Amino acid sequence: MSDIRALVLGAGGQLGQTCMAVSPPNVSAIGLARSECDITDPVALKQAVSDLRPQVVINSAAYTAVDQAEEEADAARAANADAPALIADLCAQYQSRLIHLSTDFVFDGRGHKPYLPEAQPAPLGVYGHTKWQGEQAVLERGAHGVVLRTSWVYASGGRNFVSTMLRLMRARGEVKVVSDQIGCPTSTRGLAEICWALALNQGAAGVFHWSDAGAISWFDFACAIRDEALKLGLLSEPVVVEPITSEAFPTKAQRPAYSVLDASATCLKLGVSQQPWRDALRDMLRSLQSDQEQTV
Repeated sequence: MSDIRALVLGAGGQLGQTCMAVSPPNVSAIGLARSECDITDPVALKQAVSDLRPQVVINSAAYTAVDQAEEEADAARAANADAPALIADLCAQYQSRLIHLSTDFVFDGRGHKPYLPEAQPAPLGVYGHTKWQGEQAVLERGAHGVVLRTSWVYASGGRNFVSTMLRLMRARGEVKVVSDQIGCPTSTRGLAEICWALALNQGAAGVFHWSDAGAISWFDFACAIRDEALKLGLLSEPVVVEPITSEAFPTKAQRPAYSVLDASATCLKLGVSQQPWRDALRDMLRSLQSDQEQTV
């Protein structure tokens, strides 16, 4: 049986890198970073897909600067709405399966129970709105498109909440973190595996949710990062983590107060289970510790 040709867009990002690292043995994956294929460049995008003619496309590329998007709406729309529409058109043309990554920011966070995939989106800002537009563009192109929403994504490399907390904790004796925004952390390792599972499951179509298991606040997450990093020697001394309200930490873009995703349908469809968020965090920090020891 010949390998399945796959194209990973956004391969320079934290999820794209992980998708490449955990690609299944029967998949021949080619990853293109933004410098190799900017998804907002229609010519480059068409060339990449026509050259490779992939059977599977994972689109992990996006405009993710949530606050900056409020001032750069056109740039956010180009990457998050217009580009997915073109990618979906190209996938339809070449009969490719498309796994398109989306976000919990499509919801307003005013609910109090986990959001099901069929819940009605109501984004609060430009980032969430453009991501919702991208979802609709993908789904309108038919059964070849899968939308995978996720939340609070982090990896051992790249810029994310975990790396930011470790940097701040090493530089300061105290950090302040909001305690009234509730969501689900997601390690790129598990997320990438779900991307491939959906890509290879011909019966999977529509909208899916994925995160690690458990709903927590950013404050809870920061405390866990500190405690686990101390155990592994990634922090040399304890740091005070102070809970604050969202009002005390104003941002240009409003965040959903509650954006827990219900991934039970994904688990049922793929026959998988969610890893507890703290276990996933511990695994990632151990990987980070190992990488640092090898560079010493």
